[in-house]
Amino acid sequence: MFNILSYLIFLVISFYITIDVGRRCFNAGKVYLEYLIKDKDFCLTVNKILLKSYYLVNLGYIAINLSFWNKISTLEELINTVSSHIGIIVLILCALHFINITMLYVLRK
Repeated sequence: MFNILSYLIFLVISFYITIDVGRRCFNAGKVYLEYLIKDKDFCLTVNKILLKSYYLVNLGYIAINLSFWNKISTLEELINTVSSHIGIIVLILCALHFINITMLYVLRK
């Protein structure tokens, strides 16, 4: 019972974080990409590709992550497991964002 509840909580929170961060990066990234690349059509294409690949990587990681969970038998384990896995996803999102910005900056130079 706790496993199903933890899966549902984890999926709802991680999907929300993934979609919200993706939309925010997509909207804020337009200005940054237009600064780096002067062609607006090309910037929009690159931004869309980055958004789609971002969604695929994160949703794939979320799906794989669920298969490695142990059996959860108490409420304390549920909170601990869900929070640690959400924390890992947030750290991965930060790393991906930083790598994307760094690579775009390096490629611009």
